[in-house]
Amino acid sequence: MKFYNKIVLTSLALLPTISIAELSGNVGYVSDYVYRGIYQEESSASFGVDYEAENGIYVGTWMADVGDGIESDFYAGFGGSYDNFSYGLGFTGYYYSDGWDNAYEEINLSFGYGFVTLDYADGTYKAPVETKYSVTSLTIETPVGLYITAGSFGKDNSGDWTEIGYGIELDSGVGMSVALISSDNLGVTQDNATATHINNSNILTTPSNQLVFGVSYGFGL
Repeated sequence: MKFYNKIVLTSLALLPTISIAELSGNVGYVSDYVYRGIYQEESSASFGVDYEAENGIYVGTWMADVGDGIESDFYAGFGGSYDNFSYGLGFTGYYYSDGWDNAYEEINLSFGYGFVTLDYADGTYKAPVETKYSVTSLTIETPVGLYITAGSFGKDNSGDWTEIGYGIELDSGVGMSVALISSDNLGVTQDNATATHINNSNILTTPSNQLVFGVSYGFGL
């Protein structure tokens, strides 16, 4: 699961849709939009376009309905693999229309071996009170579609989440998935308690446990 392909509406529980084709598109829907353990919106439709060169360079965009606005993500970077090892370095920006939230911009690092992948993001929340955050997560994926992710926030944010899920992708390009996401104490650290973080007030109402269903369709362009 490539960290830059947010059709994992990620913790959103959708399958990655980049294929051998250099240019690809994807559409998706989830019963609840949850990202990194944080509830974003009740149900969400999405659309994305990705370009991946043979040398590992990638660039793409991903957009999702967030109720009162549109989330638009833009990302670019480089990824590759050698034997059982994989790696990636990139940039991701998250932007929102209609004042739904302020922007997030982050550097992404990814290292994997076999079925295990370690992801790290170091970012800035572009609010009136600008703050820093980090996100570290470890994912174990099995060949049969089962996976588990454990993640934690750092710097000016705090909290942890876990996600256990299962996904399949059919030859037709249709993917289906289900995930149980559990969150614990997601929020702002005490010394930055006056700042608003992560979808404004929604961070305060993130359920402890969420069951998310997703469907996606990937296609070449």
